[in-house]
Amino acid sequence: MNVNFRKTLALFMIGSALIFSGCGTTLTSSENEKYESVTKDQASETNSNEIIKEDMVEDVKEEKTAVVVKPEAPVKAVPKEGTTDQVPVTLVSTTDGDTIRVMYKGINEPVRYLLIDTPETNHPRLGKQPFGTEAKERNRALVNSGNLTLEFDVGEKRDKYGRLLAYVYVDGKSVQEALIRDGLARVGYVYPPNTRHLTPYEEVQKVAKSKKLGFWAVEDYASDSGFASTPTASSESNSTDEGSSSATTTPSAPAATTGTTEWFDNCTHMRTKYPSGVASDHPAYQSKMDRDKDNFACEK
Repeated sequence: MNVNFRKTLALFMIGSALIFSGCGTTLTSSENEKYESVTKDQASETNSNEIIKEDMVEDVKEEKTAVVVKPEAPVKAVPKEGTTDQVPVTLVSTTDGDTIRVMYKGINEPVRYLLIDTPETNHPRLGKQPFGTEAKERNRALVNSGNLTLEFDVGEKRDKYGRLLAYVYVDGKSVQEALIRDGLARVGYVYPPNTRHLTPYEEVQKVAKSKKLGFWAVEDYASDSGFASTPTASSESNSTDEGSSSATTTPSAPAATTGTTEWFDNCTHMRTKYPSGVASDHPAYQSKMDRDKDNFACEK
């Protein structure tokens, strides 16, 4: 009896152990399946998040590297100095045949015409020269007849007196050429490289000389070196008196007597004859060439 009981008890305990062992295995397997499912879902979600993050990073990179093109505001063209572009200015006054005053960049500036020379109207030594008044009045009429513009050359923009050096136009037409064509200006003060329009000016001057227009009608008055202080011939009027059918010949007005018998455009010209310059009592002395006011012009 005891033996059988012991056998039965042993078998019961072995069976119970097997049952409990099987149940434990089944529970663990179910939990593992759930765990693996959750883990896969989490991994999938993690991968999705990583992909989203990578896409966001790429979007940010694209935004940083993208070139934003903005419409540009229209830029007003500004004429360049030293070119054939013409700069609009406002006339202030007419000084003489080859000088005016204008408002340039908001400043009242004197302008000396490039490549021409006209007789003086109030020279400190020569006084009023023949055709000086005519040149001034013709210049005044021209610069007051339309829109005034300046053209600068590639060289110096100002002379030693601080005046602007320019080609002057009215409604796009050259004032210099008009004065030369009328025989009221000669080609002069030629300083390279400011020689852009030298050739056409010289061509116009040839025609005026051949027709003896303006001061070219006065023998030995105008030359390459300037205007003589005492013209030796009379000028022929290009106009007729009212009521007369023929041209009249009138003597030219004499230049003021100053004792000057030699005329030079500038110190460079003077030094071709007087390398060391001249004193104030010399016939060729001009105060404009005596920059230091020591009564000696064009000294080196």
